[in-house]
Amino acid sequence: MRYFSTIGGKAELKSGGKRGSHMQIGMIEDRIVRLEELSASYLDRGIYFGDGIYEVMRSYGGKIFAIEEHLERFANGLSAIGIDGVERSEVRRRVEKAFEAAGIENARIYFHITRGSEVRSHLPRAELKPNFFLTVTELGDESLRPNGIAVSVYPDIRWKRCDIKSLNLLANVLARIDAEKKGCEEAILVDDNGFITEGAGSSFFAVVRGLLRTARLSANILPSVTRGYVLKAARKSGIETVEQSLKVQEARTADELFIAVTTKDIVPVVRFDDTAIGNGRPGKYTTQLIQEFKAFTA
Repeated sequence: MRYFSTIGGKAELKSGGKRGSHMQIGMIEDRIVRLEELSASYLDRGIYFGDGIYEVMRSYGGKIFAIEEHLERFANGLSAIGIDGVERSEVRRRVEKAFEAAGIENARIYFHITRGSEVRSHLPRAELKPNFFLTVTELGDESLRPNGIAVSVYPDIRWKRCDIKSLNLLANVLARIDAEKKGCEEAILVDDNGFITEGAGSSFFAVVRGLLRTARLSANILPSVTRGYVLKAARKSGIETVEQSLKVQEARTADELFIAVTTKDIVPVVRFDDTAIGNGRPGKYTTQLIQEFKAFTA
């Protein structure tokens, strides 16, 4: 079994550090370094190609939430892009070890695995060892948006496998930059047919005449763990749900809108582009779901 490593050490070269009488080099800022002396992190395929899978989970009161669901999605992503030799149990051990060491009750836990480090080449070597990286940081009040947020639309220009939580997030970054320029906290992505897919970093929901609507899972929708818990909360609350995409105009005229994301839970949306949603305050169904969701995290 091929084991995975932690980013660090020296780079693995395909053909040694020299070719003929010439020296292969790298440059970090203005400093020239022999290629064989570079840290492997500088040659990580995650940097060159976004060739890796990431995951974000969080804790409440010193307990990691939905760890098994997150690890399952992570394992599915690794399998989908052909990164082998990673033991799910070992990933869990590292996550729990880091979380315990940090001692943060309400934490964001980010980690990723890339295919490995080597001199840049589209075709990876078969013997590469995957790299593992993780951070644990504190969640402040960013999950608290009692009065709701504003969102704006942005064309969905992402690749065609957004169900894979890969490191390829440039399109999401550009969407969020655009939203920030418009004074909004999230970008809502719209496909070429005018249907809303999801947020740049969140799942998207609407309440239309008492019916909760969200896009059906597909190749262009991330199987969000938080999305799944929102649907559970809706069932417990007796709120009828349909998995059906919305057009932009339907979202503008919805009774209620909200997004759902790991680090923020359920966040009401009170303005969609230049349109106030409902009475401009969080709606009763959204408020009910927020309360129901809290029961899962207690």
